[in-house]
Amino acid sequence: MLFIIGIIVVFGSVGWGFVLSHGQLAALWQPFEILIIMGAAAGAYLIANPLRLIRESAKLMPQVVFGSKVDKSMCLDLLALIHDILNKSRREGMMAIELDVENPNSSAIFARYPNILSNQPLALFIADYFRIITSGNLASHELEALMDQEIEARFHELEQPANALSKVADALPGFGIVAAVLGIVITMGSIGGDPAIIGKHVAAALVGTFMGVLFSYGLVGPISIRMKKIAEDEIKLYDAAKASIVASMNGLAPQLAIEFGRKSLFTHGRPTFDEVDSKVRNR
Repeated sequence: MLFIIGIIVVFGSVGWGFVLSHGQLAALWQPFEILIIMGAAAGAYLIANPLRLIRESAKLMPQVVFGSKVDKSMCLDLLALIHDILNKSRREGMMAIELDVENPNSSAIFARYPNILSNQPLALFIADYFRIITSGNLASHELEALMDQEIEARFHELEQPANALSKVADALPGFGIVAAVLGIVITMGSIGGDPAIIGKHVAAALVGTFMGVLFSYGLVGPISIRMKKIAEDEIKLYDAAKASIVASMNGLAPQLAIEFGRKSLFTHGRPTFDEVDSKVRNR
């Protein structure tokens, strides 16, 4: 909702301010200039990025428009899932969770938390490290170092759509200049003709520069920033999982271990201690 409101405010403010300055709004409608700018930007984006990254960017757009899927409910599910796994391993032994972590998609524990299971990279991250714990004898600091490496690599992956779109935002003013130069070329061909026609061509050329800057700083740039914030929100789930698992390896009880994970979350989405306690007790 804020995304839509933001677009209305940006384009509404620019357009309304132009009208109040006695400008003719129809003069800003230059579809061929828009075609040159946006078409060139889209083509450059396709040249610069692999198909995988383009698909990931498209998948992020619903979260850009409607908000990040990482909310308090998902954070609660993450902590409760890790608590359930730790609790089962504490009661029945580490080998009791072997089937759960070998195939999370068929695990009864993971099935209780569809929000986590739908995020396959996160579900596999949790399962993989519990699998390592059950099959190896790594010290907690060794496991933590390994997790840090994977989290860093995952954050780089999550940031790629935002970084790619940021490059497009940086290029848009340049494409606006391209459109403006082409408009000037057309204008030069009209020299000696009707001054009104020449004026229209000059106005169209200037609109090209205007559109490039507006699309860069008013639309594409903010979308790339929003994508980066979504990546930061999601990577905090990995940090919380890491903190909880490492705390459990250091001998803490499940309830205390997930408290380390809870404290790793951003405050705007962090559930309270009582909310986590209520969640795990109701399982």
